[in-house]
Formats: sequence, structure tokens, C-alpha cells
Amino acid sequence: LILKINDKRRKIAKIYDDNLKEIVHIKITKTNFCQDNHSSSSRGVLRGIHYQLNPFAQGKLIRCTKGVIFDVAIDLRKNSPTFKEWAGIELNSLNKYLLWIPEGFGHGFLTLSDFAEVQYKVTKRWDKENEKSIVWNDTDLKIDWPLNQISEDELLISEKDSNGLTMKKAEELNFIF
Repeated sequence: LILKINDKRRKIAKIYDDNLKEIVHIKITKTNFCQDNHSSSSRGVLRGIHYQLNPFAQGKLIRCTKGVIFDVAIDLRKNSPTFKEWAGIELNSLNKYLLWIPEGFGHGFLTLSDFAEVQYKVTKRWDKENEKSIVWNDTDLKIDWPLNQISEDELLISEKDSNGLTMKKAEELNFIF
């Protein structure tokens, strides 16, 4: 958070400032957000791994304003030294972390609390024709989802996300960056 004020009236925090030049040690230049999104999920909901192809690739600035999620980003840029590598972090209403996911990355999250609200800014609007999904449990990616915190009967995954492409298939179809 950029600015945080606590007093007897409660709290106020500046979440985003367009003068911001660094978020979580990643330089951001000429980032123009065009839309804010707000999702709510119950415990066990797994969303993703979503991304959009160029020219609709989205950068996302994500925060969890209620509850707890495990958020994942995967580098889908074939010429990147971290191609196919993933990173995961717990975002929650207590730590107030923000996660910047640049264009060219896939994104997904698992809701660990009874209920969670996630808000995120995007750099491009959603485009149905260019939206793609990598299956959340692709064995080649080996994402270490914290499934030990969710019982098997609590896991809720949409049909679209259950039927996402494998990374290998996305590469064959040239559905990467």
C-alpha cells in the first residue's frame, strides 16, 4: 500500500497511484488501466489459469479485499528465461498485498477462506475470442496448489477451467506469447 492512515475514524489506504513507478520491485512503465473487476468466490473455488492473446494480453494488478486466496502467475512468454515457471502467493485482507501480473502471463487463484472478494485492475478489456485457459493441474507445470487446505469435495472448478488446454497443446496451437 502506498498510503495508510489509521486513526479513531478507522482506516484509509491509497491502493493505486498512477505516479507509482515500482510495485513489488518490478518496474512498470506506461501502464494504463482501463477497467476494474471485482469477483467473489466461496471456499474451494479455483479460477484459471486464464490469459488473453495479443493484442488483448492483459496486465493485472490484483488484491484480495476479503478472505484469503492463493494466487498464481505463470510466464507464458516463450522467449523469456522464466518461460513456464510459476509463482504463487497468499493474498488476503490482512496482509493487503498487491500482485502485479504483466502481459504474457497466465493467472489463477484458489479460495482458501469461506468467502473471498478479489479486485483487480486490467490493462486491456476482456475479449472472448482471444481468451485462453491452461488447465489448472497440468502435470508439466507442477503448480503446488495448497490443496491440503481444501477438502476434495470443496474444490469447485468451472467446466471451462476443467477443460483448459495443457501447456503442451497451447504451445502446439501457438497460443502463447
